[in-house]
Amino acid sequence: MTETLYRGMDRAELDRQYNARNTVPDFTIYVDEYRARTDAAKAAGTAHLDVAYGSAEMEVCDIYPVPGEAKAPVFVYIHGGYWRAMTKDESGFMAPQFAAAGIATVALSYSLAPAVTLETIVEECRRAIAFLYREGAGYGLDPERIVVAGSSAGGHLTGVTITGDWQAGEGVPADVVKAAMPMSGLMDLEPIRLCHVNDWLGLDAARAAAMSPLSLIDAGPAEPPILTVVGGDETAEFRRQTHDFAAAWRDAGRSGRSMEVPGRNHFDTVLEFTKPDSDLFAETVALIRSL
Repeated sequence: MTETLYRGMDRAELDRQYNARNTVPDFTIYVDEYRARTDAAKAAGTAHLDVAYGSAEMEVCDIYPVPGEAKAPVFVYIHGGYWRAMTKDESGFMAPQFAAAGIATVALSYSLAPAVTLETIVEECRRAIAFLYREGAGYGLDPERIVVAGSSAGGHLTGVTITGDWQAGEGVPADVVKAAMPMSGLMDLEPIRLCHVNDWLGLDAARAAAMSPLSLIDAGPAEPPILTVVGGDETAEFRRQTHDFAAAWRDAGRSGRSMEVPGRNHFDTVLEFTKPDSDLFAETVALIRSL
């Protein structure tokens, strides 16, 4: 008899629910497409590459401005990879399509586990947002219209830019992030610490709670509107986390809704950003233009 660990699931079921790679025949084809499209965006020659936002080697970002626009709203994308894989070099794939819609893109890198703790990764991503607020105008960005999005681990990291009391410590306004889009986000880390992912995160229950966006929601006035997004073909747990976070956001008196993208999996949902005729692209542009 196996031990039930979380919501009626044992370790084997938790591992299955949170092993996104096993939900597709070959996840590398998606990563290859991310990189190829990002390389093409860089090749346009308008991006500011390897801009340092902190002192660590991986605290760098690529900034894709809107040509001819001195103060464009900015879409900040935080990559996934379960906090241990990928960089900004797979994360600027949507920049050409957003630029055509008048929106700048910033792709972040951050230090990776297990070389650093999750707390360090969270601090770095928050520091990146503060840097863009303070210095973004010099790169053609509007610091008053920062929208943050990210997928999977990047969805979690998106969540910690809009929760927790961190802004004053970085010297930025409480409402520095004007809207957020956590995608397939790991907003409650309790099941994460109970499955294979904790092999490289090393969380205990207290640290998991302290780093969970779901645990950090409060009713303060600064929280932005959110749109949580998940692929319709993702596992039940990824879909539950996505919808639960939006519901908790609304319960705290904030503006939040969730969206499932039919027929899309954990890896190709974000590629809808490269399709100007997709519902997700239209929803994102409408959200940014509403700010």
